[in-house]
Order: sequence, then structure tokens, then C-alpha cells
Amino acid sequence: MKAAILIEPKEPLSIEDVTVAAPAAHEVLIRTAAVGVCRSDLHFVDGLYPHALPTIPGHEAAGVVEAIGSEVRTVKVGDHVVTCLSAYCGQCEFCVTGRMALCVDAAVRRPRGAPPRLMLGDRPVAQMLNLSAYAEQMLIHEHACVAIDRDMPLDRAALLGCAVTTGAGAVFNTTDVTPGETVCVVGCGGIGLAAVNAAKIAGAARIIALDPVAEKRALAEKLGATHSIDAASPTAADEVIEITRGGVHHAIEAVGRPQSAATAVKVLRRGGTATILGMLPPGETVGLSAIDLLSGKRLQGGLMGSNRFPVDIPRLVDFYLRGALDLDTIIAERLPLDRINHAFAELRKGDATRTVITFG
Repeated sequence: MKAAILIEPKEPLSIEDVTVAAPAAHEVLIRTAAVGVCRSDLHFVDGLYPHALPTIPGHEAAGVVEAIGSEVRTVKVGDHVVTCLSAYCGQCEFCVTGRMALCVDAAVRRPRGAPPRLMLGDRPVAQMLNLSAYAEQMLIHEHACVAIDRDMPLDRAALLGCAVTTGAGAVFNTTDVTPGETVCVVGCGGIGLAAVNAAKIAGAARIIALDPVAEKRALAEKLGATHSIDAASPTAADEVIEITRGGVHHAIEAVGRPQSAATAVKVLRRGGTATILGMLPPGETVGLSAIDLLSGKRLQGGLMGSNRFPVDIPRLVDFYLRGALDLDTIIAERLPLDRINHAFAELRKGDATRTVITFG
């Protein structure tokens, strides 16, 4: 198959022929239909986060099942599926206490000494985030995908694998927004726009979107934001506090920058909660001051929207098919695999929302 390979950080991805193994007992071979271009991939490509090399990035995908291993019970050949990097074992402490997104059990990967799933010539290819989706096929554990309604367009379904699961999950799972509460979303890329849309679905009274790009603020308003503010303005946080008469109940950071995280804390009302979704640079810290603590403010992470994706993703599909979830607005453009480096170049500029790589 053709795949986009990361050979060295800070170098363009190379389109190469990669050999895919046959599915083992609990593995699923998927013909990739579409993959979202996520900033998390860019962190690995640009060397901000280390990873074994060579590797195939890509983790926000949808496709069709082509083959299954002997013990697979969750999907069958021909199923349309969305993949999710939150592969779960189903038996560790996190899984059995309902925190599946925190599972890191090695059981979802091939055991040490087994033939690798992916080969580039005579070199094993390290699978990124359990998926490696910038490729014509994916060979993954069955607990890294879920079957969906076949009426769902796969190019839009791909966004559910990360951006929407993370952004909407932050609203539905991590923060548990109550109807009538106020929400501020800092950053209006794919994840932030999904959070805005989900806050509308959840019945938030005021939804304030912060982003320095006017076009993204306009999209946020289309998706449900009641107000939008230029994040680059020195008075942005003060404006949020004024609009909400004291600050928001929930602030969601969807950028991955220390300044954005600080803004999320600053716009909280007494007793409010800031949820950080973006991948901050390793070593960075986000904190609460003594006054923040005395005011009952809370700070938390929200890995992949605290998802239980086998349940959450089919529900998100239903939201889309019923017209409540708007995925069409989030997609900026669709490109073939050989334009992947162009897609990353555009992502570095920070102006676009979501580019989707499509196959066939």
C-alpha cells in the first residue's frame, strides 16, 4: 500500500510502498477512506514530541473493514468504521472503572518478538497512536475502531475519530455542561469548533469563542457561539468576564499554548472549571493562583474528551444524521495523500480549520 512515512522529524513526509501483515487474532484490516489532518500529528512531524522512527502519522480516520482476525467479535467485513487512538484493553483499572480513554495497556499492540504490523522494505515501521492512518490501509486492534451507520459520509465521519470526540467529549463527558451555564472556548480549530457545537447541543446559555482569525470566529458563530472575540486583543478575557457578568462556568482550551491555557483560567467565574485539551509543549505547566483556589476554581485535563468511543461515536453519528452536529462547516478542504505536506504547511499557518485526506 501507499503510505506517508515520517523518516526524520522536521523533514517532509515521503510517500512510500509499505507492506501490511495479515490480521492476527484480534486485529482488523481497514481500507482507509478519509483521514483528518490534526495538529497533534504536526507535533510529532515537527519533533516537538518524540516517536520511534520510521513511522506513519495520522490518527483521525474512517474506512471500510476488509479483513478480520480469528477472534474479532466487534466488527465484520464490510462494516463502515471510525477509528480512535484510544484503543482499550477492556480489563485494566481504567477500563473497568469507565475511564477507557486513559488505557495504555500493551495488549492492544503486537507482543514483543511478534512480526510487526507494518514494514518499509526490511525495516519495521512504528505504528503511531495505535493507528498510522496516512495510508491506504490500517491494521489495528479491534478495540481501536467502532462500526457506524452506513448512511454517514466517511469523509465527515473521520473527524469523529479525534477532533469531534475530543471537543464534543469535553462538553458532554469531561465538563458535563448543564443547560443554562456559560462556556468559553479558546481556539477555533477543529476541536474548538466541535466544542462550540456541542455546547449549543448541551443548551449552554452563552457560548463565547476566542480566536485571532476572523474567519474562524465567523465559523464558530455559525456553529452556535453567541459571541466571538479576537483572542489577540489585550482585553479579550475582560470582555468575556463582562459579557457573562463575572466569568464563565466552563472554559475549554483547544489550542495547546500556555497563553491560551492561562486565558482559560482567567475567564472563569468563582467555582468555574478550566479544561485543557490542547497538547502543550512537554515541560510546560498550567496552574491556579492562591486567589483562584480560594475562589473554588478548578483546572483539569481532558484526554480525547474522556471518551467511551464505542458508545460516543455512534451517538455523534446520530447527531450528524439528525442535523444537530455540523461537520460540513469544519472541513476546509479535501486533498489526496500526495498533498499531505501541503496540508501540514497550511496547518502551521494556523488559518484553516480541518483538512481531510481522502482516498479513491
